[in-house]
Amino acid sequence: MTKKEIAIASDHGGYELKQKLISYLKNKRYKIQDLGTKSAQKRVDYPEYAARVALAISSGAFSQGILICSSGVGMSIAANRFPNVRASLCYNPKIAQHTRKHNFSNILCLGAQFTDAPNAQKITRAWLKTPPSREKRHKKRVSMIEEINFPRCPGCF
Repeated sequence: MTKKEIAIASDHGGYELKQKLISYLKNKRYKIQDLGTKSAQKRVDYPEYAARVALAISSGAFSQGILICSSGVGMSIAANRFPNVRASLCYNPKIAQHTRKHNFSNILCLGAQFTDAPNAQKITRAWLKTPPSREKRHKKRVSMIEEINFPRCPGCF
């Protein structure tokens, strides 16, 4: 696994944007693992495809992933159910940079109804090129997020 390997998936609503983004990323020399869906014609359930990418990230098989559905919201909610996954819905390059730098996002979520291909490329480029911050305050906060995955988070109840 290298930084240039990305797991990607979409539901039927995000299929066309996914295909355009795959072409863009391949032109930038990224290795893409397309985890589905294979068509915009057949309706599918987005949690299945979110789980495929989230599991790839959670297990360590990939360090970065991209999920696309109509809004991006469902994919982000489903993916964040997995340990060590920090899926972020991004709608412009600035938030993509912020979520990578401050939240160590490892899955980029996009909404095909709200993001056209040129903007998706800009968002993805910003997200991929931004490294996580080395500042202690951000590392501490991400560690706190990870602790929430345990059955009971300290101080929550």
